[in-house]
Amino acid sequence: MLSTESATIVRATLPVIGGAIEEIATRFYASMFADNPDLLRDLFNRGNQANGRQRAALAGSIVAYASGLVAGPGEREDAMLGRIAHRHASLGVTADQYAVVHKYLFAAIADVLGDAVTPEVAAAWDEVYWLMAGALIGREVELQHDATGPWLQATVAGRRRQTADAVSFTLRPSRPLSFRPGQYVSVVAVLPDGAQQIRQYSLSHAPERGDWRITVKRAAGNGAPEGEVSTWLHANVRPGDVLTVSAPYGDVTLPPGDRPLVLASAGIGITPVLSMVDHLAAVGSTRRVVVVHGDRSPADHAHREELESLVAGLPSATLHRWYKEPGDGVTAARTGRVDLAGIDLPADPVAYLCGPLPFMSAVRSQLLARGVPEADIHYEVFAPDTWLPRG
Repeated sequence: MLSTESATIVRATLPVIGGAIEEIATRFYASMFADNPDLLRDLFNRGNQANGRQRAALAGSIVAYASGLVAGPGEREDAMLGRIAHRHASLGVTADQYAVVHKYLFAAIADVLGDAVTPEVAAAWDEVYWLMAGALIGREVELQHDATGPWLQATVAGRRRQTADAVSFTLRPSRPLSFRPGQYVSVVAVLPDGAQQIRQYSLSHAPERGDWRITVKRAAGNGAPEGEVSTWLHANVRPGDVLTVSAPYGDVTLPPGDRPLVLASAGIGITPVLSMVDHLAAVGSTRRVVVVHGDRSPADHAHREELESLVAGLPSATLHRWYKEPGDGVTAARTGRVDLAGIDLPADPVAYLCGPLPFMSAVRSQLLARGVPEADIHYEVFAPDTWLPRG
């Protein structure tokens, strides 16, 4: 809990810090990477640094956490910490790296705000930082302990093209580790320039199948940082190769029980939803399930026929699809963007969303309008989490 004195100062300075956090984050990353180039080469996502998304994520998480501390921590901030902790654990982030971040972050705050950063202001925000860092470190240590170490080897047992720009890889991990439907693994790619870049990919089929499967969509980066790992995986990884991967992580997972489900995805966001639907089919579930998916066209819909077959095999499931370009041979689909109006939603559902941020924001708003409580709407995002929905 934030001390009373610090809470007063943080509450008063939130507008100033919040208004300058983008510039602070920019200077922070520039100075940290200048002194520690290995962090950018081997840990941070170079694509997200190049396009500025990581700076926005840092801004959002710090301001959201500080706001929660002065208002009284709530479920939203706790969910944010859980998501960050799982992501950090999957990357192998260590406790000592928080001290490195602290050094450069607070130097950037002082540099940007100058005399406004009095010793009292610095001490108050220092308290915020270490409360957040301590909470994350505790969760990450527990997660890494539960996963018996962050890294293992996985042999590529199969490769299958799903669409023109999506390929699935079946992986056989060196030690048996189960996972929960909706979780992901990190994959390490050693690129031609020697950089070790890490990306997360959802496990795209049920844990009951034994092996793991990931589905990788080639990002439109043309070799630039935004798409360098997916491009490398598409071009280089074949059956028999061995990849370094993390244990499974992620807290946006299918809950036990029999509550109805709304599973909504767009684009490659289909992958965690597919794992959930595959698991439901594997255990013979009779839960009411509404599966919603939007895509550019049927040809761009990865695992389209597999999803159709799985949903058809569930006695209480329905599938609803939208394509911007209808295509041939798919009659049971709508044209345009996903719209829940007219869809028969079950009473008291739990909803899971995965896809581009505008898609998730729109579907979330529609679910709220249909009476689904905010606490029952969960989402997974693999870009930096700049979407912190409010109200």
